[in-house]
Amino acid sequence: MELKKQALIMVVAVVMLAVLAACGEDNGEETSEEADSTADDAEASDGESGSITIAGSSAMQPLVGAVAEVYQEENPEASIDVQAGGSGAGLSQVADGQVDIGNSDIFAEEEDEINADELVDHRVAVVGMGPVVHPDAGVEDLTQEELIDVWTGEITNWSELGGEDQEITLVNRPDSSGTRTTFVDFALEGEEPVEGITEDSSNTVRQIVSETPGAIAYLAFSYFDDSISSMSIDGVEPTAENVQTGDFPIWAYQHSYTSGEPEGLEADFLDYMMSDEIQDTLVPEQGYIPVTQMEVERDAEGEETPVE
Repeated sequence: MELKKQALIMVVAVVMLAVLAACGEDNGEETSEEADSTADDAEASDGESGSITIAGSSAMQPLVGAVAEVYQEENPEASIDVQAGGSGAGLSQVADGQVDIGNSDIFAEEEDEINADELVDHRVAVVGMGPVVHPDAGVEDLTQEELIDVWTGEITNWSELGGEDQEITLVNRPDSSGTRTTFVDFALEGEEPVEGITEDSSNTVRQIVSETPGAIAYLAFSYFDDSISSMSIDGVEPTAENVQTGDFPIWAYQHSYTSGEPEGLEADFLDYMMSDEIQDTLVPEQGYIPVTQMEVERDAEGEETPVE
């Protein structure tokens, strides 16, 4: 009888050990699966998340919008809202904290109401700009003096320049436009244009010129297409190569300003804009010029010097 009891106890002990061992194996498997799941979650959350708003220069909008689209594809947890509104609006809004990044074709120092010392300048590209006309104007090249005479009202018909007998219609930009400031400074040598149609949107300017015989305006190279005709100045064509060498004078940096040093998503997005991936491909594809390819540089006073 005693032997039977001992045998029964041994059987029970063996069974209990087997159960405990099985439980240990199950716990080990669950821990491994949990670790794999945690790693997957960490991988899925790589990259910056959150949202930022960018506003300002309409000349910059196509580029920044295209970069934001690619960035968000690679970082699905990030949301980037890109708006226009003009360089002046971009500078004032980022200074007031209304947006995270303010885009501008001009230096913040050129705006009297902006405290440039509180903003950080990120030059993300260069934009070339030039005069554009309705395709039927019959004029493809102007001297800079002729261009100034057109915009100051001294010349009012294309026939005076060897073109069609067609009254010239000026399509201007508002005072807040960085494109206007750049055009006035470097195409018109500081001469202010006379009254004409005033429109802020570059897309709308292009449409007006394409639909209005005799119309002339100025646009960033990125808005040039077959619906309008671009014009040479003193025989120099408005091309990226001529901007890079300093032969074509109408160009500006594309500034992305932040209020203080950027952090988080702001910083990561701006770093992405300056990456080789963007500067070597998307920037020229969108009609802009990489900063690294410029052979000249310009300061806030408009002084131009060779890149060392």
